[in-house]
Amino acid sequence: MIWVAGGFALVVLVAALLPRYLELRRQPVTKRERQDTDGGFVGTSRGLTHYRILGPTRGPFVVCVHGLTTPSAVFEGLAVHLARMGFRVLVYDLYGRGLSARPHGRQTPEFFTLQLRELLDDLNLTEELTLVGYSMGGAIAAAFAAEEDHRLRRIVLLAPAGMATTLGREADWAAKMPGLGDWLFHMAFPRAQRAAIEAERGIPSEVEGIAEVQTGELTRRGYVRSVLSSLRYTLSEPMEAAHRSIAAGGLPVLAIWGREDAQIPLRAMSLLTEWNRNARQEVIDGAGHGLPYTHAAEVAALVARELEDERHR
Repeated sequence: MIWVAGGFALVVLVAALLPRYLELRRQPVTKRERQDTDGGFVGTSRGLTHYRILGPTRGPFVVCVHGLTTPSAVFEGLAVHLARMGFRVLVYDLYGRGLSARPHGRQTPEFFTLQLRELLDDLNLTEELTLVGYSMGGAIAAAFAAEEDHRLRRIVLLAPAGMATTLGREADWAAKMPGLGDWLFHMAFPRAQRAAIEAERGIPSEVEGIAEVQTGELTRRGYVRSVLSSLRYTLSEPMEAAHRSIAAGGLPVLAIWGREDAQIPLRAMSLLTEWNRNARQEVIDGAGHGLPYTHAAEVAALVARELEDERHR
């Protein structure tokens, strides 16, 4: 019996350490990779933040905040369209993604709004900005706008989280169960994410190699725990208070949805209307959750139309 108990204890120990072993096999972002990028870095309080600025040397600034699993490369197509329209476009990697730092800690909306604030301050961007938030970036954009609407001309929300987000049963369970949920997520998420990426590989995209960018993140140290932390502390709660604050301040809001989006379904539109009756909302037919890279031209056209309409209001 002692041998059986000892063997069982050993199995439990190995299983418990397996996520840590898999994490150590993943590669950290290297100095060479950061040297080879055509972007820049800002030393924010939780580590380096990687950014790029596209477009003309003069023009109104658009700042893009990406979502949960794909870094700022998700905006490559949209940024090119906006740049051709005369905008200067700032894209950057959230902590835990892309070439930015991978700090530990709870990835709350405040965690991310501080990163954005420090980035804008370091770049001395004092003019009024258009803030674009995609998916989880929509929740971050809403939190930032509620705090600092004086820095913004408007916000544009692309399939924004914080309303009717569908995490999935396993992700929802992992987010609500520290400890065992962490183990389950670290073991199950990489395989599930790869399967989801492969399922969408054939969908036309305006970002070349988007699937490779997404799968590449799974090989990065600190990525999986960052996704779980964001699920647990940013995506688990609705953003009602932030949106009601934005409505009270009168900041213009444009929300763009994909009609075929399974992650942020169209019923979220009614919630946004309830929280902010002045929000303008548009739906792109045929678009799923990946609308910034599958329908970048249409998204850019809607943003441009919003600016044109604003001039005539």
